[in-house]
Amino acid sequence: MPRKKKPVIEYRHYSLPINFPVLLLSGERWRISDIKSEHLHFHNHLEIGICYSDGGIMEIKGESVPFKAGDVTVLPRYLPHTTYSSPGTASLWSYLFFSPEELFQPSLKSAYSTFEPNLWRIQGKNCILNKEQYPKVHALATSVVEELKQQNPYYQESAYGLLLSLYIELLRIHSTNETLTEQDTEHNLKGDFVISPALEYITKNYMAPITIDYLAELCHLSTTHFRRKFHEIMGTAPLDFLSSTRIEEACKQLKSTDASILSISEQAGFHSISSFNRSFSRLMGTSPKEWRKGAQSEAQSAKASILEFTGWV
Repeated sequence: MPRKKKPVIEYRHYSLPINFPVLLLSGERWRISDIKSEHLHFHNHLEIGICYSDGGIMEIKGESVPFKAGDVTVLPRYLPHTTYSSPGTASLWSYLFFSPEELFQPSLKSAYSTFEPNLWRIQGKNCILNKEQYPKVHALATSVVEELKQQNPYYQESAYGLLLSLYIELLRIHSTNETLTEQDTEHNLKGDFVISPALEYITKNYMAPITIDYLAELCHLSTTHFRRKFHEIMGTAPLDFLSSTRIEEACKQLKSTDASILSISEQAGFHSISSFNRSFSRLMGTSPKEWRKGAQSEAQSAKASILEFTGWV
């Protein structure tokens, strides 16, 4: 009997705008085909989607969950999924990407820490909130999208307040859901999602010394198995992913501050300026100094270069 073909999983990396770290993807381009993709994908930020028309199926870690117009989807980072519309239709969506701990830390202080680190445990039907049962979630999500699309005076302040209210509503909803037992969690971490703890740790601690052995231990894998599994899912080695994460953070600082290159390299986790310059040039194709000069133009993006370098979709 032939072995079941394993799904290909793609990592979609989004760089958020520096001045207001919320990314909106909206418009006619974001119609979802009725052809089921053979690839699952996941993101580096929390994704909130709004379905405006038609319906279909969302595959979430092997579970098929139906969606319809009016539904709001809440997909934690690092959760593999794919979406396809009902036969003969093309559902229309808007998507919001942001990292709650980055955006709301000043407002929520320690509150976000009780939710976001465990959000990747949410699966299946818990990711889809329908308009009838959760009208407030739908109203807040659509209002954020409209603010970001229209960009009226003070739209960022308004969008921030709406997003904060939306996030608090999600906190309330998921805090009342039955939490997974330790046994359930261990079961869910087996398979393609097993490297999630390592991704989460790198995202939050990229500036600190990190070893592959420690990342493997977080995932309850041997170092050899962890290396192989990480490369299989991410298309790159663990230390290359760590370096890319550090370089992207450095790009944000180079573009938005006047801090010295040495200071930025240290904040990003590099032990020496020569190591930083070497890694930066290899990844971005130019030196930090030259990139900073060109970064005054919005045409230059850390995201494009990093994605091209690593082969991530």
